[in-house]
Amino acid sequence: MLVVMRHGAPAADVERVVAVIEEMGYGAHPMPGAQRTAVGIVGNDGRVDAGRIEALPSVVRIIHVTQPYKQVSREWRDEPTIVTIAPGVSFGGREVPIIAGPCSVESEAQIIRAAEIARDAGASALRGGAFKPRSSPYSFQGLGLEGLRMLVRAREETGMPIVTEAMDDEGARLVAEHADCIQIGARNMQNYSLLKTVGRLDRPVLLKRGMAATISDLLLSAEYILSEGNGNVILCERGVRTFDPAVRNMFDLTAIPLVHGLSHLPIVADPSHGTGLRDMVMPMARAAVAAGADGILVEMHPEPDRALSDGAQSLYPAQFVALMQELRGVASAIGRSLPAPRNN
Repeated sequence: MLVVMRHGAPAADVERVVAVIEEMGYGAHPMPGAQRTAVGIVGNDGRVDAGRIEALPSVVRIIHVTQPYKQVSREWRDEPTIVTIAPGVSFGGREVPIIAGPCSVESEAQIIRAAEIARDAGASALRGGAFKPRSSPYSFQGLGLEGLRMLVRAREETGMPIVTEAMDDEGARLVAEHADCIQIGARNMQNYSLLKTVGRLDRPVLLKRGMAATISDLLLSAEYILSEGNGNVILCERGVRTFDPAVRNMFDLTAIPLVHGLSHLPIVADPSHGTGLRDMVMPMARAAVAAGADGILVEMHPEPDRALSDGAQSLYPAQFVALMQELRGVASAIGRSLPAPRNN
């Protein structure tokens, strides 16, 4: 439920509304906006006594939020949320940042080289897994804390902010200490304990759609993070499992405009995991930008044929350079742009 205040409502009137909502046993979230000031009510079951609130000074009307998710919905906040993970790197505005790097951190030399390639081609942030959830317990699981330290070294060398995955509560705290953005992978999208933990950490979160998750499932998972106080959430479409084995996943481009209609949160796209095939990454990245994605997450490795994980879907450096040129053209055609390359 939203309580819409009169334009220019005195601070005392807003504070009074907040006090009454809290007296009723609910949470109150004042939200100053360009067009209106509103106070959101959370923790209610739909049976709030609206009459008591409507009678308060400067209250214009009550809006009932009909979606099962509240704080992530367009009903709650009509203006797009812009999430900044580092100075000059923001998602949800006119610019379309690119996050690039290998699936896994394998060595300091490898991740620094990947960061240099990504930066020089115009990417805005570096991806790379220190903790890797793998389908097989015998596959490479990442370097853990040492991998995080290598990512920090790459940031020091190149200025590239870091996006990397956390798999559990302890890992989330470690990632928050070292990285600029915490990634929650597809396998953990409905790990509600982990979502609550990152919701209490002072770091932006990139939340990937689960392999069998509906759009509503994704938005409800985001709601867990916002409900703990962290509104800096970036959603990510990375494909869903289907019966067709021709590709790794079905890359759901319709999710991008659909999410924009339902939520104020930005959504990026991951065509690498969305297809699992190197030759399909570039066309699907172009399509995602054309569909309105607020960023692209792409795997690029200095030597994909030697990668310890996901080499088959990782772009070669020359392919990544070509992709960046193509994406600039697509973004320009729809009135958007890629950020200017970072200084060397």
